[in-house]
Amino acid sequence: MSGRRHAVVVIGAGQAGLSMSHCLTRRGVDHVVLERDRVGHEWRARRWDSFCLVTPNWQCRLPGFPYAGTDPDGFMRRDEIVRYLEDYAASFGPPVLEGVTATRLTASGTGFELETGAGTIGAGQVVVATGPYQEPVIPRMAERIPPGVTQIHSGDYRDPGALPPGEVLVVGSGQSGCQIAEDLHLAGRRVHLAVGSAPRVSRFYRGRDVVAWLDLMGYYERPIESFADHDAIRARANHYVTGRDGGRDIDLRAFARDGMRLYGRLAGVGDGRFTFGGGLERDLDHADAVSDGVKDSIDAFVADHGIQAPAEPRYVPVWRPEGTPDHLDTARVAAVVWCTGFRRDYRWIRVPVFDGTGYPSHHRGVTRVPGLYFLGLPWLHTWGSGRFSGVAADAEHLARHIGSSGHHAPRPAAAPSGHHYFVHPELLGT
Repeated sequence: MSGRRHAVVVIGAGQAGLSMSHCLTRRGVDHVVLERDRVGHEWRARRWDSFCLVTPNWQCRLPGFPYAGTDPDGFMRRDEIVRYLEDYAASFGPPVLEGVTATRLTASGTGFELETGAGTIGAGQVVVATGPYQEPVIPRMAERIPPGVTQIHSGDYRDPGALPPGEVLVVGSGQSGCQIAEDLHLAGRRVHLAVGSAPRVSRFYRGRDVVAWLDLMGYYERPIESFADHDAIRARANHYVTGRDGGRDIDLRAFARDGMRLYGRLAGVGDGRFTFGGGLERDLDHADAVSDGVKDSIDAFVADHGIQAPAEPRYVPVWRPEGTPDHLDTARVAAVVWCTGFRRDYRWIRVPVFDGTGYPSHHRGVTRVPGLYFLGLPWLHTWGSGRFSGVAADAEHLARHIGSSGHHAPRPAAAPSGHHYFVHPELLGT
């Protein structure tokens, strides 16, 4: 690849990178997409076997390729998501170079230079579409767990049978932690769950999926500029819920009632014990309060717009902690699943665009360095930015910036696909 130069280089071939490529292809902008593995690798390699979307299929609105299947209100599973991305790529033929890792990005007099495992290439402009989840986060206390206990991160979890027989400690109650704990629980494993402060949301309320209500209410399009503290908004944990078996609530209280052991946050490991902090009841109450707050907003929306929607009673807790345990013997545990998230890794970018926390300074993906952009980050511009529902608008916004630079090369237009696309009835006219 050494010596090649493109008007635009897009890094990453997930939903963000492919969306960017589609918008550039449509505008006739010369570009190439670098992907260190394969198209859709993160979905393929870092999701467990039973994983499925938590937003309905109709919200998959990649540019030029909205969901066109037969189950718009369902939730695609991992392998279906991968096929969706593969079919998307096949629909317009993006110039993706798979197996090429970007290792260093620097500014040059004519734009940028990218060092890769296949040589150094030049770029007039660069779009970083690698997403926010590069490095698994595992706390240092993991080093004090006895060597006989298997430890894996959520990104490496596949199914209950892949773990050794015995009891399992799941650390973290965000979306991954709750869903993996449920996966193990349904398989009949004895699960211990260290609960954090993540909020929850109901799957359905007043006759509709809550996502449909929030979409109608404009929540996914609300710009981050409308909030006072951008950093706090971007750091918020996602609400836990599941699309499994057609979609349902995740109710940690019900899990506890049915045999799962809940604890406060994991505080330490030592002397043959996992120790836990207090606050379990507070965190469970907080999660319920957030869910009720979402329902309050829906109730107000229904009333303000005169919408006919069936009334629904509010949730009543089915379990409350009494004498919450503060420790667990390590000898009881066969495996620990760390559902403690990921961190960004931008060490390969040697361009001064980051703030004091290591987050790229940008406005809707446009940085202060001309020609360098970011795409696919949560809350890049709206709540939908890091999702299948909102990445299209962000990609088109960046394409307008890039296209105005004049770096064009003739490219054939994408052929019509012939699909008949589903549009959710509640979105017609909005």
